[in-house]
Amino acid sequence: MAPIVQPVLRLDGAEPLVEWITSPGLTGYETAVAEMEARAEAIAAGMAGEAVWLLEHPPLYTAGTSAKPADLTDPERFPVFETNRGGQYTYHGPGQRVAYVMLDLNRRRRDIRAFVAALEAWIIATLAEFNIRGEVREGRVGVWVARPEKPPLPDGTPREDKIAAIGIRLRKWVSFHGISINVDPDLSHFDGIVPCGITGHGVTSLVDLGLPVTMDDLDLALRRSFAKTLSAA
Repeated sequence: MAPIVQPVLRLDGAEPLVEWITSPGLTGYETAVAEMEARAEAIAAGMAGEAVWLLEHPPLYTAGTSAKPADLTDPERFPVFETNRGGQYTYHGPGQRVAYVMLDLNRRRRDIRAFVAALEAWIIATLAEFNIRGEVREGRVGVWVARPEKPPLPDGTPREDKIAAIGIRLRKWVSFHGISINVDPDLSHFDGIVPCGITGHGVTSLVDLGLPVTMDDLDLALRRSFAKTLSAA
């Protein structure tokens, strides 16, 4: 992983609960998947601790287990990877923070819905540190931001833009894959897919919302919010 390791310490000063790994530069998708799967296997075998891996990918599209071929509207634009995470098509690229979570639900709570809800709460709490109100919507995966300054959809539905995506996989109740939050990616790169199969609404980022947030700023907020929402999920 070429890691920069930053452990999260327990409040009582005991051993680290979760290892935080930050990879500089861009990490290839296939490399990331291989590393995640190996770490998840080691966690399940009791040979490694839990980890959160922060990275950026080069421009690419991934197809989750529910992806529909028609939602890949420009298949020649970027490399396309079929993946074993849940969900449909998504984009990864520079300026987007990907946080892969390798957490042991055997030690936490064997409840997939509760785990996804905790991931959503993590993102929402992180965005709140920048005074952004992130929200979830029934039938729409990810975290959304209201855009009242934009025209509504043709049916009168208020416009909302997606700022974060979620897609996970569990093996032996150990998670891998995770979340992505748009800091300052090229939003036109999302045009080659129907993100998560959802039409009408758009995609946004922290910088697109007028906030000069850096990747380091977001990483600090992710770490703080993790302690409140996922440390014991």
